[in-house]
Amino acid sequence: MALSDRIPYQAQIDRPKLRLPDGNKLAVWVILNVEEWRIENAMPRTVLSPPMGQPLLPDVPNWSWHEYGMRAGFWRQFKALTDRAMPVTLALNANVCNAYPRVAAAALDAGFEFMGHGFVQSPMHKLNNQADAIQRAVDTIAKFTKKAPRSWESPGLTETEDTLDLLRLSGIEYVADWVIDDLPQDIATAHGTITTIPYSVETNDIVIHALQHLPSEQFLKRCTDQFDRLYLEGASNARIMAISIHPYITGVPHRIKYLEALLDYVIGHDGVALMTASEIGDWYRGEMTKK
Repeated sequence: MALSDRIPYQAQIDRPKLRLPDGNKLAVWVILNVEEWRIENAMPRTVLSPPMGQPLLPDVPNWSWHEYGMRAGFWRQFKALTDRAMPVTLALNANVCNAYPRVAAAALDAGFEFMGHGFVQSPMHKLNNQADAIQRAVDTIAKFTKKAPRSWESPGLTETEDTLDLLRLSGIEYVADWVIDDLPQDIATAHGTITTIPYSVETNDIVIHALQHLPSEQFLKRCTDQFDRLYLEGASNARIMAISIHPYITGVPHRIKYLEALLDYVIGHDGVALMTASEIGDWYRGEMTKK
């Protein structure tokens, strides 16, 4: 069976009517992605091309680009989110708990939901032992937080035909890799149901700035446009919006004010539920039991 056949097609207009808590019409979840890039490896992304096209190892400038986010950018985003009492889903490479304990401890103390995001930053199809890497990630987060993670976002949204089965085997209930709708959807695995949580590749600061190279203000423009349409549609059926951010992208000085403005825009509207990944998943499963 093709992997896509495990996710049956559902037309959005045919989805059952779902009610968000307290009569809200749009749920917004913020995903703060914190990663470990190993300096001895090739960098997952680059901001500077190598001189004369010759790859660099160690790649000091591009490693430093990311490292700035973990040392400085994260704390700007952390303040923006906690000052506004925003629920946050922390998608973290699990080894961040060991490599950047100051970051992980601050997130834990603030009550962020810890979402698995691999062990270190590496695509799932490049892992020598995917099952071991997933279980190590789950175990490391569980040891640090005293609570096993229930949700997962694969690095780069990468999967193999086995990933969903392995995630469910390791206790993961909710996965953000499948950007297929503005509502969750259940997927059958060999070990029980796993549920998609609506994510986004376009209201994502990596795409807007690191890939499409758009000006700093375009993050705010695109996200508010997305919000406005989903907010409108939410009057007839619930909608979910994801805002995905990275410390080395929207945590930098020339972009942070646009993230702050976006958060203020979101919380300035009535009828918006601020939720985490597992809260959205639990809500969806509860609603579907009524149908």
